Amino acid sequence: MHLIGADLTVITPGRVEAELIMGEQHQQQRGFAHGGLIATLADLVAGFAGVTLIPDNYGLVTSDLKISYLHPGIGQKLKAIGWVLKAGRRLQFCEAEVWCDDLLIAKASATMAVIEPA
Repeated sequence: MHLIGADLTVITPGRVEAELIMGEQHQQQRGFAHGGLIATLADLVAGFAGVTLIPDNYGLVTSDLKISYLHPGIGQKLKAIGWVLKAGRRLQFCEAEVWCDDLLIAKASATMAVIEPA
């Protein structure tokens, strides 16, 4: 998360938000936010939202991530919002949105697997 320059701005049970100020290193050749960056942000907030609902000694990993890109990311700031739809003992079903300034640019759904302590 810190390698790409993202910061968590909201952390509540089952919901997380993150922001990133766009730089040249975040853009693809046409100046849009890179799709991999957008997917990474969606994965981060969905996963961290899930982490808020598990015990401290447990882990959480992405089992499945599906992302739909709705608009090119042209702007100054990316904001990602992730939340848990259903938290189970072994799987969590999460969603995420990524916004560029005031435009929704991507929507994602993720399945997260709960990892029990060894």
